[in-house]
Amino acid sequence: MYASKFSTVVATSLLSLAAAPAVAETTYVTGDRLLDVESGRYIEAPLIAVEDGKVVSVQSGGTAPEGSEVIDLSGHTILPGLIDMHVHLDGRPEYGGYSGLQFTDRFATVLGVENARRMLHAGFTTVRNLGDDDYNVAGIDQAIEEGWVPGPRIVNGNYALGATGGHCDETFLPPSFGARSPGVADSPQEFRVRVREQRKYGAEVIKVCATGGVFSRNTEPGQAQLHEEELRAIAEEAHFWGLKTAAHAHGAEGIKHAIRAGIDTIEHASLVDDEGIKLAAQRGTYFSMDIFNTDYTQAAGEANGVLEENLRKDREIAQIQRDNFRKAHKAGVKMVFASDAGVMPHELIGGQFRVMVEYGMTPIEAIRAATVNAAEALGQVGQVGVVKPGAWADLVAVDGDPLADVGELADIDVVMKGGRLVKAE
Repeated sequence: MYASKFSTVVATSLLSLAAAPAVAETTYVTGDRLLDVESGRYIEAPLIAVEDGKVVSVQSGGTAPEGSEVIDLSGHTILPGLIDMHVHLDGRPEYGGYSGLQFTDRFATVLGVENARRMLHAGFTTVRNLGDDDYNVAGIDQAIEEGWVPGPRIVNGNYALGATGGHCDETFLPPSFGARSPGVADSPQEFRVRVREQRKYGAEVIKVCATGGVFSRNTEPGQAQLHEEELRAIAEEAHFWGLKTAAHAHGAEGIKHAIRAGIDTIEHASLVDDEGIKLAAQRGTYFSMDIFNTDYTQAAGEANGVLEENLRKDREIAQIQRDNFRKAHKAGVKMVFASDAGVMPHELIGGQFRVMVEYGMTPIEAIRAATVNAAEALGQVGQVGVVKPGAWADLVAVDGDPLADVGELADIDVVMKGGRLVKAE
């Protein structure tokens, strides 16, 4: 149990969640130990000082000044807030196939608010949203930043770019609907325009669909859907504007096209071949592989309305993807944590750490994938994914030892964002 002083702090902090930003007074956070994710070692009896939402100092065995506000996490291991590099905040897996068409357009926006809260409570204080509809997540991000609703820090991509009829186009409706994604283009110059459009409306990362996918119609995961020169135009234009890029790419050829074009992260990477793995390792391209969600999609997909065509594709690539995760990691490819939340429930994604370890990572490597590696891939080194001076005071705590049992991260006990408690059990 927590100290009584901690209980008082919890109550007052949770009541003020949607209030103004963090106050200037120094708050101190203590616990049994803090995991330094960079070194992989524990700092015993840490004393973490927080001001204006950021860490100002970390020491071992210190004592807070008399009368200071102290959040006492005795009995717990503290880690940096976790980072998920591939989520869809405005989706829920319970509405698969055509079932989502029974709801009004703004239904997804409201779902996104709740999904953001659940991800935060699962310990993910930063997420990268790779594709939504109607700019839903841009609005949710603004509401979080203004303090109206709880949620993680969001690096948002708005609409994903893709080819006409490809995975990131509208593929479920007949011609009479005239359904077409605003991210669709069919030449290098058109894709440069699409990059600028998405940035205009707040995109902080550009996602592109380089291959077919699982949860679309009339596409196969292994099918390359963009030419290398189109992908290069996207990467060049995004980088010109200071944006990172991410490519949905299951198929081997599409993966290699994206890496050669200069895309920063490869999403899924399910059918990558040895050449693609070698290329990624040489060029420092990150793999962002969602190797957990198939457990959910295969168990619940049919009941959720997912079409058999999509479930078939999911079955066919699931084990191949997991085996290739092991191969890529062994070959030294940079890896980041990615769940594809929305395909599976957002609140369950912490279960992926166990699968990452099952397929070749050590616990600290899996944790780094969701902290320092992800921060580097985001271009936010020293800001998130660490507990050190200058970083946001985004912290999580568990009552066990995640280096001994990484499954502890599937059940986060305490979450702090910007120095404020947002969850405490």
